[in-house]
Amino acid sequence: MLDASTRQQVKATAPILKQHGVLLTSHFYQRMFQHNPELKNIFNQGHQHAGQQQQALAMAVAAYAEHIDAPEVLLPVLERVAHKHTSLGIRAEHYPIVGKHLLASIREVLGEEAAPDSLLDAWGAAYQQLAELLINLENSLYQRAATQAGGWSGWRPFRVVNKQVESAEITSFYLQPADGGALPDFQPGQYVSVQRYIPEWGLCQPRQYSLSDAPGKDWLRISVKREEAQGDAPAGKVSGQLHAELAEGDILQVSPPFGDFVLHQDRATPVVLISAGVGQTPLLSMLRHLLESGSQRPIRYLHAARHGQVHAMKQEVGQLAAQHPVLASTVFYECPQDTDRLGQDYQRAGRIDAEAIREHALLADADYYLCGPQAFMQQQRSQLRASGVAATRIHMEVFGSNAMASD
Repeated sequence: MLDASTRQQVKATAPILKQHGVLLTSHFYQRMFQHNPELKNIFNQGHQHAGQQQQALAMAVAAYAEHIDAPEVLLPVLERVAHKHTSLGIRAEHYPIVGKHLLASIREVLGEEAAPDSLLDAWGAAYQQLAELLINLENSLYQRAATQAGGWSGWRPFRVVNKQVESAEITSFYLQPADGGALPDFQPGQYVSVQRYIPEWGLCQPRQYSLSDAPGKDWLRISVKREEAQGDAPAGKVSGQLHAELAEGDILQVSPPFGDFVLHQDRATPVVLISAGVGQTPLLSMLRHLLESGSQRPIRYLHAARHGQVHAMKQEVGQLAAQHPVLASTVFYECPQDTDRLGQDYQRAGRIDAEAIREHALLADADYYLCGPQAFMQQQRSQLRASGVAATRIHMEVFGSNAMASD
């Protein structure tokens, strides 16, 4: 435990971090990549260019400062970060590098008067405490991943054995170990990282994609949305390359499965899966596992898409619903096209609103799993809470760099 003086100094900087956090973290990343350019291969440069990583780190640092008296409050959030880190290959030796540049950035951005040596010493001690918490969590995850049957550590080459177009935006890749070895078990809802070399940047880049099939197969399936340019945001380098260039027979470097957004398998209560767009991928893993394991838990599957051209896995989910009486599926098209058939391709026009939640999703003692854009998940969570669902029964995946977001 840090002494009272150290905690007070760190806590006192929380308002400053909230006000100037993005400026500080932007400077930090620029400084770190200038002095340690090899770390560009670990960090998502797409998030860097869009500003997402800077915003996420600023929120994380401010949250840690606010809770410095009781950092255990952040344990669920730190566990989520640890899963993200282990999936990307961040290890204990990286923490001193990050710490050095973070402390230097505090001084360089705030100035010597606002950030005297005493404050830097306090933040140095606080950072060391945070680093030790994360390193311990991550070491446990690394050990578990490497020592389980079929497990490994770091990157492992996988061969693409099937490439299947699912919609105008989403393509699935079926992956098997190129070494011919076994696959580990994983929890429905988890993800893997994949690594690709991006010639324009001269870098290897990792991206995290949910596993979209049930565990226990002789393949891993990821279903990737091709990210198009939108406004100031450029098109996704990795997703675009996977769609355009990765072919059957090619090799893809893959991390072990990680992630804390997982199906609660120790319960017999109903399950409600609510997704939008590519957010259905981890929920498909949960759905297929429940049905293939013979579970009799009632399942409601609510999925939102813009229209039929971008509705992925339509036939797959439809067949599952026809075969399993425990599953009721409801599809929402926000902007149906002339070729979309009401009652066949989709059941309701519009978005998943409060009325739809009351009609299709409310089941006694159910667990609710949400995945999609952040605004979508927040809206669904608010609607569920307003309908009387306990917060402990609502579970959300977090896209992108914002691993510090809290449920």
